[in-house]
Amino acid sequence: MQLTDKIALVTGAARGLGRAIALALAREGCDVVVSDLALPGQGGVDYALAGAGELEATAAAVRACGRRSLAVVADVTKADDVERMVAATVEAMGGLDILIANAGIVAAAPVVAMDEALWDRIFAVNVRGVFLCARAAIPHLVARGGGRIVNVASVAGKTGHAGLSAYCASKAAVISFTQSLAEELGPAGVNVNALCPGYIKTAMWTEVLTPMLAAINGVPVEGVFEEFIARSTFTKREQTPEEIAEAALFLCRAESVTGTTVTVAGGGEVH
Repeated sequence: MQLTDKIALVTGAARGLGRAIALALAREGCDVVVSDLALPGQGGVDYALAGAGELEATAAAVRACGRRSLAVVADVTKADDVERMVAATVEAMGGLDILIANAGIVAAAPVVAMDEALWDRIFAVNVRGVFLCARAAIPHLVARGGGRIVNVASVAGKTGHAGLSAYCASKAAVISFTQSLAEELGPAGVNVNALCPGYIKTAMWTEVLTPMLAAINGVPVEGVFEEFIARSTFTKREQTPEEIAEAALFLCRAESVTGTTVTVAGGGEVH
């Protein structure tokens, strides 16, 4: 699929992977609607979520690439918000060709100490959010004669890890959902794939995962991420948001790739 003049919607786009994917699409000629919760505070997790200013900055960066953009604040766990987000995209841009369901959260706790509300919140964002976005987008993708859905999962969805049961299980659910949806939408010309990022120093790592690894191993926080990368990857280096964005572009272009996962983890996950 040629990306020039296609219309994309990227959730969780205020910073990190979502912003990198939005900008990569813009540079390839897409008009990009960007969305995020943009909620001051933590939103029920142990790290600060992106704010409205960061979301607007992503939209401005897309426009700086010479493409149209719109920033829409929405909570992907709420069906009304998601329907409004997709409707705003179609009204402002004239349609929808690509959905990048990137919004996600993480929390770390052993199962015996996992708060039920936190477990539910992780699944609401990471799984129900992906479902609601797909459900709202599908009629518009089909109306355009086909399109692409890329669900951002994680290497954690392929191999479970102690202390991350909720996150790992939620991302495994995204992968399975992606496979089912790909079979449903194949005859309509909509390809559906999952993208599994590896190890990137985003807020999820610096605020949640690195402290967890330090606590498990009884070592200082400093250098834990770097030591993990050296021990756990073939390439001995972390991945970048731009590398993840390149994989997203591949999945948006590919005509015969659907129902699969693309892992970008430097050999840290090879299943």
